[in-house]
Amino acid sequence: MPSFDFDLFVIGGGSGGVRSARVAASLGKKVGIAEEYRYGGTCVIRGCVPKKLFVYASQYSEHFEDAAGFGWTVGESTFDWKKLIEAKDKEIARLEGLYRKGLDNAKAEIFDTRAELLDAHTIRLLKTGRTVTAETIVVATGGTPNLHPALPGHELCISSNEAFHLEELPRSILIAGGGYIAVEFANIFHGLGVETTLIYRGAEILSRFDQDLRKGLHEAMEAKGIRILCHDIIESVTKTENGLSVLTKNDKRLVVDTVMLALGRTPNTKNIGLEAAGVAVNELGAIVVDEYSRTSVPNIYALGDVTDRVQLTPVAIHEAMCFIETVYKNNPTRPDHELIPTAVFSQPEIGTVGLTEEDAAKRYPELEVYRAQFRPMKATLSGRNEKMIMKLIVNAADRKVIGAHILGHDAGEMAQLLGIPVKAGCTKEDFDRTMAVHPTASEELVTMYTPSYRIRNGERV
Repeated sequence: MPSFDFDLFVIGGGSGGVRSARVAASLGKKVGIAEEYRYGGTCVIRGCVPKKLFVYASQYSEHFEDAAGFGWTVGESTFDWKKLIEAKDKEIARLEGLYRKGLDNAKAEIFDTRAELLDAHTIRLLKTGRTVTAETIVVATGGTPNLHPALPGHELCISSNEAFHLEELPRSILIAGGGYIAVEFANIFHGLGVETTLIYRGAEILSRFDQDLRKGLHEAMEAKGIRILCHDIIESVTKTENGLSVLTKNDKRLVVDTVMLALGRTPNTKNIGLEAAGVAVNELGAIVVDEYSRTSVPNIYALGDVTDRVQLTPVAIHEAMCFIETVYKNNPTRPDHELIPTAVFSQPEIGTVGLTEEDAAKRYPELEVYRAQFRPMKATLSGRNEKMIMKLIVNAADRKVIGAHILGHDAGEMAQLLGIPVKAGCTKEDFDRTMAVHPTASEELVTMYTPSYRIRNGERV
């Protein structure tokens, strides 16, 4: 049998890569892992975690306003962007340290370098030029923001990566895109006092979410003062004395301090030696894998966003654990990508699991839709004019709840808990016989006894 330097070598130190390396090492395998930037990946370093910290920071402006309705007098408040960045950086450094500590405790060998494949079993570590061999290789290099190079003036724009490290908070910003990254940052910057405009080519933001939630969030954002331009795109960006001048397809001219492109993410597969190793990619550059995350080369696997299956951190971790079961525990396990709970940390939040009303109507001949829209208790004394929306989508044939969707405070937390009964195949009767927790917003989920309407063969009746 051939001799290798490592049983497993992982390229990429994000959530999927670190999990597969750490667990394999804890099983006694000789493991190496290489990361060219910082351990923790997009989520921890410049994604979900710092973004959620920014979300918290941006909510305080409304908290201060709401306090008056509850008897509090809040003095003059000011915001210091540099202090937020400093606090965020300190927390991210702490988390990166934990990722490194976990790998070190499991006795994985950590390399701080870019790595590229030379063939199916050989990796070159670019910082030193050293080559190593491995019996099994995992590619988990994640994704990268689409910089939209065809756009004139794209080099003047930032992506979500740079948004976490801006030297100064801009006075105004234009954000291009209608996905969750664009929507979340629009709310963040607005909450921090930035004049914010969102521009999106589609008819409505958040294209893959339930239509009621999309409309409800759009209305809430505009009510706060966020300008949303749908059916429009940026045609060019130029630098002027007054800032960045943006021309749109609909002949609008906007002048802003900062333009942020949130136009999707692309798999990070360029110049890592995939062709030399014989690893196939699709037309988008994503690594092609089978149902067990194995690439076209039998000993090379790919996990997470680099495969462009479902771009979510928990999914990458789940795929890593399935890889461990398949390769090192003699228990072939396919990642389960069905019924994944998801949150959008907009303001108000979206939490969802299962099928939207629109998708369910295409798949099932008859649906029952339970829908509630109401003013949450906190808004009654604060005087804030906001609404929560809750929807349950039920397959009329077997009464299973096949979709649950929430717009409002703590919707993300609720979606995680809703994911369990929906994944378990619970019926509407299971929801009905569950006792409500009062007074909470979430009690609506178990007290909607009569359908708001039905859908038969795609038509509302």
